[in-house]
Amino acid sequence: MPIDGFEPYRPEDVERYVKYRWWLGLTWGDMFDKATDLYPRKEALVDDTSRFTYRELREKVDRLAVGLMGLGIKERDFVLLQIPNWHEFIFAFFALQKIGAIVVLLVARHGLSEVSYLSRLTNPVAWIGPDHYKKTDYLPMLKQVMEEHKGLRHIISVRSPENKAFIPLERLIEESELTRSNLEALAARRPDPMEVSIILPTGGTTGAPKAVPRTHNDYIANVEYHTRAWEVTCNDVMLTAAPVSHAQAIHNCVGGAFFHCARYVITDSTDAADICRVIEREKVTAFPTVPALIQRIVSLENLKDYDLSSLTRLYAGGAPSTPELVRSVYEKIGCKFVNALGSSEGPAAMSRLDADIETICYTVGEKDCPYTEVRIVDQYLHEVPPNKEGELITKGPTIFNGYFKSSEENRNVFTEDGFFRTGDLAKIDEKGIMTITGRIKETILRGGETLSAIGIERLISSHPAVAEVAVIGMPDRELGERICAYMKLKEGACLSFEELVVYLKGIGASVLQLPERMEIIDAMPLTKVGKTDKKVLKEDIAKKLGAA
Repeated sequence: MPIDGFEPYRPEDVERYVKYRWWLGLTWGDMFDKATDLYPRKEALVDDTSRFTYRELREKVDRLAVGLMGLGIKERDFVLLQIPNWHEFIFAFFALQKIGAIVVLLVARHGLSEVSYLSRLTNPVAWIGPDHYKKTDYLPMLKQVMEEHKGLRHIISVRSPENKAFIPLERLIEESELTRSNLEALAARRPDPMEVSIILPTGGTTGAPKAVPRTHNDYIANVEYHTRAWEVTCNDVMLTAAPVSHAQAIHNCVGGAFFHCARYVITDSTDAADICRVIEREKVTAFPTVPALIQRIVSLENLKDYDLSSLTRLYAGGAPSTPELVRSVYEKIGCKFVNALGSSEGPAAMSRLDADIETICYTVGEKDCPYTEVRIVDQYLHEVPPNKEGELITKGPTIFNGYFKSSEENRNVFTEDGFFRTGDLAKIDEKGIMTITGRIKETILRGGETLSAIGIERLISSHPAVAEVAVIGMPDRELGERICAYMKLKEGACLSFEELVVYLKGIGASVLQLPERMEIIDAMPLTKVGKTDKKVLKEDIAKKLGAA
């Protein structure tokens, strides 16, 4: 029986995915146990403070799982997990998976509005995280959330001073015993692979976050095909520097490392020099991250001072990667670049390691799972010919089946035959190579013309003075919207509006693609999952236009 608010998969789809073993019938706990059974002496996990072998990690996770059961956390109970990039995240994540709880993933920067909203949606019984992290004090937020949601009974603190109101995670581990009866009780809590395992909040920039429920089956399929596509193996050392609780890190690194029995490294710093030191010290081979972090690394003046020779491939997703960024990685680091498309909902594609440079620079390569159906359709949902732009829709064993408790939204984003409407504008050529051309909701409506913000960003980003660019529509009484380009320039660079327009005309930009205003800023505002926050930019330009 599915949980209330979860859209179950169609029986005919389930039968097909299981029959052909596109769904493996594994749980996250199965995957973790298999890795720890196979390689008990191998180093499994490293963060900024500690190191653990697979055997040591197994003991910590099992002890914590026993402790959580002792608190009365049951199968299908929702638990908010808000631990930053610390090893305790892995302890808690797998312990909750093993007892059949449903993990509601929060990034460290989520505040009262997100936590309160997700609490209303899921009615959690527990929250796990630090009481303080950097400049954030979670205590006032937790007090208010507990007043609003009486079902939130357990506050489990991590790396926090002893507090009678909270339960230290460290104490749960220390005081739990791995007796035969406890281990048998833990084994009995193994969930059905068809159960929901994770709730992922989407990284939207407007309104409340949507909640993406993923079952063990469909998300582990996502892990398997995505990480096989960029050739992760047990010999890899994988690094996470962006939030570990973000979808990219969960399926690429947390999932990828334990599915393939690799070594997993987490750092709590997003400073480019710190990341380079971690890569050098740990001999990192595979680093999935966001383009903004890669840009910081290749922009380091002393990049040659770090030994990054172990790094065989960088994976970039979450935002478009410019051709200049791709080429700078090859020139300055000398490793492969994987240009990827991915989302919490499951649609994913990536350039392969043997792809030519043009494919890597200008496309997101091929779909990651050969058993996922991908179509490009027009506004009437009719499939269009190769190389013609339309909306990307998809269905398959790696794709979610609907937002949590959002039946009306689901009717809008799924076709009658079960394809998820991604909202991405894309083209696919005869070889199956996919190019993302924009977002239906990130278009600029100028005088009746629908313009792709991403397409204009690609043109502007090719200018040698531009480090980062975000294009938005600014309100205009006559045309509805006009084009505004926010830019961060490279250190020491100068660029006037007139110079930019001349450059864009010189590389073939149409009149419709020329910005009508530009703003130079010191840093791009980012959402809590590391994407450019265009909502902030739109608010900024609205204020400036209002003042003018």
